Amino acid sequence: MTGDESRAPGRALLGDSDEELFEHAPCGYLTTRLDGTILKVNRTFEEWTGFRRDELIAGRRFQDLLTGGGRIYHETHYAPLLHMQGAVREIALDIVRADGSRLPALVNSVVGEERAGEGGVIRTLIFDATDRRRYEQELVRARTREHELALVFQRSLLAGELPDSDRMNIEVVYRPALRKLEVGGDWYDAFWLDEPRSVAVVVGDVVGSGIDAATAMGQLRSAVRAYSSMALPPGALLDALERFARRHDVGRMATVAYAEVDIETRQMRYACAGHPPPAVLAPGGRAALLQGGRSLPLDAHLPPESRREATFELPPGGVLMLYSDGLVERRDRPLQAGLDGLVEALERIGDDRRARLCDAVANDLLGASGVADDVCVLALHLAR
Repeated sequence: MTGDESRAPGRALLGDSDEELFEHAPCGYLTTRLDGTILKVNRTFEEWTGFRRDELIAGRRFQDLLTGGGRIYHETHYAPLLHMQGAVREIALDIVRADGSRLPALVNSVVGEERAGEGGVIRTLIFDATDRRRYEQELVRARTREHELALVFQRSLLAGELPDSDRMNIEVVYRPALRKLEVGGDWYDAFWLDEPRSVAVVVGDVVGSGIDAATAMGQLRSAVRAYSSMALPPGALLDALERFARRHDVGRMATVAYAEVDIETRQMRYACAGHPPPAVLAPGGRAALLQGGRSLPLDAHLPPESRREATFELPPGGVLMLYSDGLVERRDRPLQAGLDGLVEALERIGDDRRARLCDAVANDLLGASGVADDVCVLALHLAR
């Protein structure tokens, strides 16, 4: 048996010649010059695009087949990367077919060796990404629906009438992160304990985002109200809230700042579970942070030690401010710098803009560029 005969069974088994494999491969194939001028295409690419081969190799460039945005991307990213690296992988581009419709494609290209008299060439594989694009769009729509549902749920929780009287008023600012697709877990609440004498205010932050975080914040918010009706002091209330979080596996590592204020005596009791310290602003413009009553976040506290709480007498006309960590935390600076900045902002604003204190403080600390994390700011104003 000759060598050719010995290879015959393998060829018969494969059935296709190299040329047939090239022409009918399950992907489009192009060979172009370095400037993109098309030299060779396979039949698959012809069928996908609706162009005849003679139309494509008559001086047309690969980038001429792209959408307007695709041509810009080819010029600014695709071609420079190919020149520097010698290859590009999985580039998403839309190819305009002969009938004007678009073919979503994934493009892979390598720069081939120079041939005598031809210079370098680019070999490109085109994969039909129609199904992939559709799946991606369906995923985006599903994520959008989840985001909208969580946002509606969150707004329903945060909405509601705040306690108000001629001796006290409360203002709140809530700013979601501008570039985050999911709803965060920052929340607040304010309610009468004994109208019109005493009021409770709370700000919390649940770890995570999306519908799970919105559900957790709703459960914690309801639990705080339930435990407050049992006349538990702040430290004991946070202990009960921690047991609730463990029992229902919700809101673990959440942070909470809870305070009760007697409007007549101006006495305040408060406790913070891993949350940034409350701030107080006196009528003369003097501000301070309250560092008492601190303990670890929910589910991080070690029993049987009870959570600490503290007391403070607010000045006549004073302001108590609770806020989430997004107001003071930044990745590029220590937390203490953010806390110092809050005190400075309160003293700078002072009495000048008391009616919109939360907005003024948020604008001062966050600026106009938006926020990287959700931000919640609550201020309780006492009458002078």
